Amino acid sequence: MQQYYPLFILALIITITAVIQDLKTREVLNWLNFSFIAIALAYRAFYATINKNLQFFTLGLAGFIIFFLLAHILYYSKAFAGGDAKLLMGFGIILPYTSYSSLITFSLAFILLLFTIGAVYSLIYSIFIAIKNKTKFKKELAKLIKKYKLPLATLLALPIILTLTNLTTITITFSLLFLILIIYIYTKAVDTCMILLVSPNKLTEGDWILEDIKLSRGKTIKKTVHGLSLKDISLIKKAKKKILIKTGIPFTPAFLLALITMVSFFLISKVSPEQLFSSLFSQLSFLS
Repeated sequence: MQQYYPLFILALIITITAVIQDLKTREVLNWLNFSFIAIALAYRAFYATINKNLQFFTLGLAGFIIFFLLAHILYYSKAFAGGDAKLLMGFGIILPYTSYSSLITFSLAFILLLFTIGAVYSLIYSIFIAIKNKTKFKKELAKLIKKYKLPLATLLALPIILTLTNLTTITITFSLLFLILIIYIYTKAVDTCMILLVSPNKLTEGDWILEDIKLSRGKTIKKTVHGLSLKDISLIKKAKKKILIKTGIPFTPAFLLALITMVSFFLISKVSPEQLFSSLFSQLSFLS
């Protein structure tokens, strides 16, 4: 386990820097993420060579490939921004894999941890956004509730009626559907608060625009998953045109919290990854 400490320290330094960049400028610079990936792979290669343990390097490389594919899925589905996706690739290298069989299990465990922490963090962050933009939020929330008043009323009434007939499973199902609809309405209302009209000087590479931007002389900047390029921003500055962009919740703090949680678990509990997976597999075998 000690061979992973330098990787954890590297990840901690990189992630803290990424959080600072993300909160200050709404982006994580490429040089930081590429340095993370390069140094993590170089360390694994160096350790593997000195200790004649090729698997230590190949496990890290395999982890990078898995997270590279996952990062692209999240990026093209607009779940992650480019900086978050590249940071995720680096995390694929530093995880303490024990064997090739643990690659998928540990990857899934970390992703589950990351998104669980991310969901709680995003909810708390969104509350602050709603409070900061309470007028806009209340207006959009009222509009959405009016729009979905029939399904809301139905999903609220049915569980109450079904409770009287002891149809527990169906009652729980409709209650969950009601909760999902409430979360959807809340999220849509918060999304409205994250649409900003900004001047060209405040644009950053990767900003997401809401629609194609028509400039003079027939030039058009297309809306893409990649967001604005530096060339696009230069054209907008020349046109001196304010545009609407969709901001997001900075997700790098979730990476930091997930990293601290993971490392703390192994250090405080003094459970090695080998012992963890041995316990997990024995429990799965017992259940089967």
